Amino acid sequence: MYLKRPAGGLAFCLFYLASCFTNKYVLSVLKFTYPTLFQGWQTLVGGLLLHVSWKLGWVEINLCSRSEVLSWLPASILFVGIIYAGSRALSRLPIPVFLTVHNAAEVITCGFQKFVQKETSHLKVCSVLFLLVAAVCLPLCDTQFDPNGYLWALIHLICVGAYKVFHKLWKPSSLSDLDQQYINYVFSVVLLASASHPAGDLFSALDFPFLYFYRFHSSCCASGLLGFFLMLHTVKLKSSTTSGQYAAWSFLAKVITASLSPLFFVMTANVLTISCLVISGVGEALLVYTERTGT
Repeated sequence: MYLKRPAGGLAFCLFYLASCFTNKYVLSVLKFTYPTLFQGWQTLVGGLLLHVSWKLGWVEINLCSRSEVLSWLPASILFVGIIYAGSRALSRLPIPVFLTVHNAAEVITCGFQKFVQKETSHLKVCSVLFLLVAAVCLPLCDTQFDPNGYLWALIHLICVGAYKVFHKLWKPSSLSDLDQQYINYVFSVVLLASASHPAGDLFSALDFPFLYFYRFHSSCCASGLLGFFLMLHTVKLKSSTTSGQYAAWSFLAKVITASLSPLFFVMTANVLTISCLVISGVGEALLVYTERTGT
């Protein structure tokens, strides 16, 4: 069975869908395009909730070794790049397009495994080629082509791939996934808060037309809470399933989110665009199969 632990997996899919839709609503519908503030808010909420959960004994966080905390900071820098560039890209690109480019980050991890670790199978290389072809061809046939959107998506892709490679290389025994995420949250809040004024977001946001509207406040609160719960369910699902089972749930969450998003957000697509999305889906399905079977 690819999809074991249905309760945890379905909860993960639900939070993935809700988090993506809420972020897309804030970024594209309300057009709150101030990523240092929006992502700073989300990481602040996530960090505070994780800290409170730790102090109440609901989760376990161990940050005893300063050297290991410092050694994780390069990954935290990449994490900031992931969420900042991802926010920029998602504000301009439809969700299915964004996810298609996001999936191509596997090209970086697969390339590292093949040329550095010498441990990638031919089937995995084939699946990654599907993802790469879909991501490269998609801008060429996208009727809503946005060069800035794709540029930020490319930066997001590179940061995601580099983060995964760093995670494979860096394997300490004492820092858990929650420890790493706690460091990411703290570092992100400090860096994004410091950058909000130089980036111009701090004062530009004062002119945001929905600044005092309830739907903006409620959407921002929802985005922070959903992001936190998605992180918790991701960590829980990874720890309670194999890598293949987690990959299957992640694939299902992306398929559901991409399939439903055109019902809620504007997207113009032609046959070639849909073909690219399908090719990306086939590539990720093959990738799930390789993770599940170890081939």
